[in-house]
Amino acid sequence: MIAIDNVLLSDEIIQEQFVCDLDKCKGGCCVDGDCGAPLTEEETHIIARIYPDIKSSLDPAYLPEIERQGTHTMDNEYGYVTPTVNGGICVYGYTDDAGVVKCGIEKAWKEGKTDFRKPISCHLYPIRITSHPGYEAVNYEPRPSLCKPACKLGRKLKVPVYKFLKDSIIRKYGEDFYGALDTIANKHFNQ
Repeated sequence: MIAIDNVLLSDEIIQEQFVCDLDKCKGGCCVDGDCGAPLTEEETHIIARIYPDIKSSLDPAYLPEIERQGTHTMDNEYGYVTPTVNGGICVYGYTDDAGVVKCGIEKAWKEGKTDFRKPISCHLYPIRITSHPGYEAVNYEPRPSLCKPACKLGRKLKVPVYKFLKDSIIRKYGEDFYGALDTIANKHFNQ
């Protein structure tokens, strides 16, 4: 276990390797799951606010679901989550010409329609954050079969999880936090 400030990270974030292999998984993390992507309360307000601006970047087939369910829903286990279409694909997902499911919110961000990239839980995947009184637990939780190609590619390329997720970790916790994590990895885990 690695402790930085009030964040406890599992050793696997440094020890395991991971690089998304979209050619193999086809963005299945946007489709497979018990519910939509976990959202912070702040993100629910952001998505509601930017929805009119990003609507044209979303899959038109899923807009009726957003109109029906709202820009977020509640899950008994995860709290605020993105809505899904019949318990499957996230309403903000779209399928590109290569058959890969991608994020419509991130597409709108790349198009300059919003300054919000996508939910942090999506950006950080395959690590998950659980909030507890006084601290956050950060764990490596790839889906066993869906993420098998990403684990294999990560080992082949020798890319630790935390390095693959550098941008998202910095987005969540800041440059100093990432620097401390990298120092710990290099000192104690011989990266």
